[in-house]
Amino acid sequence: MAVRENMKITIPQLRGGLAPFIAVIVVLALFPIIGVPRAWFLYLLLFFLYLTMANMWNLLAGYSGLISLCPAAFVGLAGYTMTVMTWLGLPYYAGIIPGGIVAALFAMLISIPVFRLKGIYFAIGTLVVPEILKFVFLLWKPVGGPLDGKGRGYTVLGVTEVSHSQVYWFALAIVIASIFLMRYILRSKLGRGLAAIRDNDSTAASCGINVFNLKLYSFVIAAFVTGIAGTIFYIYQGFIEPASAFGIQWLITIMLATIIGGEGTEEGPIVGTIIVVFLYFLLARYAEISLIIQGIILVAIMLLAPQGIMGSLRKTRTYRSLLQLAASSLKE
Repeated sequence: MAVRENMKITIPQLRGGLAPFIAVIVVLALFPIIGVPRAWFLYLLLFFLYLTMANMWNLLAGYSGLISLCPAAFVGLAGYTMTVMTWLGLPYYAGIIPGGIVAALFAMLISIPVFRLKGIYFAIGTLVVPEILKFVFLLWKPVGGPLDGKGRGYTVLGVTEVSHSQVYWFALAIVIASIFLMRYILRSKLGRGLAAIRDNDSTAASCGINVFNLKLYSFVIAAFVTGIAGTIFYIYQGFIEPASAFGIQWLITIMLATIIGGEGTEEGPIVGTIIVVFLYFLLARYAEISLIIQGIILVAIMLLAPQGIMGSLRKTRTYRSLLQLAASSLKE
C-alpha cells in the first residue's frame, strides 16, 4: 500500500512538471515547419545558445563557487576545432562533438594551475586565458602555414548549403540538453558536493569531499557544453576569427544573463537570457559602445539587485504563495 500511495503522489508531479516543458519543446521544434518569420530564427537561435552557456556559467559560479572568466576560451577553441576539421575535408557536423571535447581537454589542462588559486585570484587567472589564446591565434595559421604574424579568420567550409532550420534544431537540442543536465547535476551527489564546496570548501574537505575532483568535473562539463554551443554559433555565422572568438563579449553576455536573472537559481538564466537577447538587438545600433553599456548594466545589477530578478522574487511573499499553490495543485 505504501508503494502504491507513493506512486499516486509522484507520477502526477512528474507529469505536471514535464508536460508543459514538453509542450514548449514541441512548439519550438515546429517553428521552422510552420513558417515563422525569419527574424524569429535569429532571436531564438541566440537565446538557445546564450542560455546554454549561461546555464554552464551558473553551474560554475552559482553552484560551485568558481567565478570562471574564461568561457571565451572554450567557445573559441571549439569553434576553431570544428572549422579546421572542415578545412581537412570533414563535414561541419563531424566537428561539433570534437569541438566540445577539445574545450573539455583544455579545461582539464588549465585546471592544474588555476585550481591552485582561490577567490579573486582564480577569477583573474581564468580571465587571462582567452587573451593568451587570442594572441596565439593571431600569430598562428591553423591551416596553411606556420607562425607568420598574420592572424586570420577562416570560413567554415560546407555550411553555405546548411539551412537555418538545421542550425536552429541543433541549438534547440543543446539548450534542452543543458537544462536537463543542470537538473540532473543539481539533484545528484555531485550537485550536493558542489553546494558544500561553494559554502565552505575547507569544511567540505574535512567531511571527506574530494574538492579538487568535484570542481574539475563541473569545470570540464561546463567547458564541453559551452564548446558545443560555440561550434553551433560558428556553423550559423560561417566564419571565425581570433578577436571575436576569444573576445570578452562572450563573458559579458553570459555573466549578464546569469546575474540579471539570478545566480544560483535554475530559472534565473532563462529570464536573464531573454533580457540579454533584447539588449543585444536594442544596442546593435551602438556597436562601438555596446560592451561599455552592457558593463555598466552588469555593475548596476550587481550593486542594486545582487541576487538578480529570480533571487529577489524568491524573497517576496507573493512568489512563495504561488509556489505553494502550484505544489498543492500538483498533489491533487
